[in-house]
Amino acid sequence: MKNTLFQDFSKGIWKENPVLVLLLGTCPTLALTSSAANGFGMGIATTCVLAGSNLVISLIAGFTPKKIRIPVYIVVIAGFVTVVDLLLQAYAPSSLYEALGIFIPLIVVNCIVLGRAEAFASRNTPLRSILDGIGMGLGFTLTLTMLGMIREFLTCGAVFGIKLIPSWTVDFLLPGAAPGAFIIVGCILALKSYFNRRAAIKAHRLYVPPQGLNCHNCGICRIADDK
Repeated sequence: MKNTLFQDFSKGIWKENPVLVLLLGTCPTLALTSSAANGFGMGIATTCVLAGSNLVISLIAGFTPKKIRIPVYIVVIAGFVTVVDLLLQAYAPSSLYEALGIFIPLIVVNCIVLGRAEAFASRNTPLRSILDGIGMGLGFTLTLTMLGMIREFLTCGAVFGIKLIPSWTVDFLLPGAAPGAFIIVGCILALKSYFNRRAAIKAHRLYVPPQGLNCHNCGICRIADDK
């Protein structure tokens, strides 16, 4: 049981990382990671929504009519997004809240949150669901923060606003722009694939991508079939 709970928590950090493996949440990943602080803030906000919505959806899934489950899930997620938005507005630095902007309300339709609700939370116990939400959120946070650190450093030689190279006075614009984000994410994905395959070769086994990470295990797109 303990191993199962640990796997539910840890899989989102690396094995089923929502950005590096599932390739979900690409919009905020590319748009908000021009700095490490922005990436970290967005990751924490999404983690809170994931954990809370997974817990509630797991509790109500048993008596939610199948035909309206997606609208119900969205209402639950929207409630948590509203709470997180108000907390950020009240307590987060104004510069961070303004930088996150419209992407906080858009967590409601973030495919990571809705995908975990449909594929995992609605089919598992509350404890496993909340661990899954925290793990996926932590993996999302670490990825966004790492990407933000790389882009911020390559742009101006700083990390979390701290200038590491004082003599760097002219910003390099490409890493801070959308094309630079695509290039950096592509390089990270290529490195991850390389190390995964290398580890498989050393273990004398064939590298096989994580199973069960396809549309057949989600069902969101099959809403019309339930009518």
